[in-house]
Amino acid sequence: MVRAAAWTLKVCAPTVLEAAVGRVRRDVCDDRIAWWSRRLVDDVGVRVELLGGANLEGFTPCVVMSNHQSLYDVPVLYQLLPGSVRMVAKKELFRIPIFGGAMRAGEFVEVDRENRARAVASLAYARTLFDSGVSVWIAPEGTRSPDGHLGPFKKGGFVLAEEAHVPVLPISIDGTCRILPARTTDLHFGERVRVTVHPPARREAFASREAWMAHVRGAVASGLSNP
Repeated sequence: MVRAAAWTLKVCAPTVLEAAVGRVRRDVCDDRIAWWSRRLVDDVGVRVELLGGANLEGFTPCVVMSNHQSLYDVPVLYQLLPGSVRMVAKKELFRIPIFGGAMRAGEFVEVDRENRARAVASLAYARTLFDSGVSVWIAPEGTRSPDGHLGPFKKGGFVLAEEAHVPVLPISIDGTCRILPARTTDLHFGERVRVTVHPPARREAFASREAWMAHVRGAVASGLSNP
């Protein structure tokens, strides 16, 4: 965990300094995220199996939706997703010194679940990212699963995709809960993680938003050992 903190500081500190002088570059942030995520994945010996990789071909801006088992979902998925991808993250993370400033400078999307006006503003900001070629990654459960089972999906990400006219890309992450279980610091090495990328789903292919949401959740569930 000490090494992880050091690597995080190594990529965050220069981003904050660059932001102070107005010199943040997206491609540089992408490279830093890739370097950071590779260090975290390799450090604990994660063995990643990718299924459905063909669904990443021709990757265009979309709303990536995955389940959320562990903090290790982040580095694992960042090692697989092509292009520029930014996460929607809770406001508390943006309050962490240096780390929060780097996230903000790096175009991560801050969401305040307790303030509707700010939440709406966050979604409006996220829509601007699609226009510049960036995909937005959302965990529609809203929080990490305490036991690996899939929780109910919130509609915010679907509203974002519908209003921006971009598809939802469902992804199942299975096994990260064994690396670092939610709400613990118990780190386990050499675990196998299976990531399944499902075909993208557009709103217009479904009779209702509810049917669309059910389809996406069903796709994510289909790739889990304990749906």
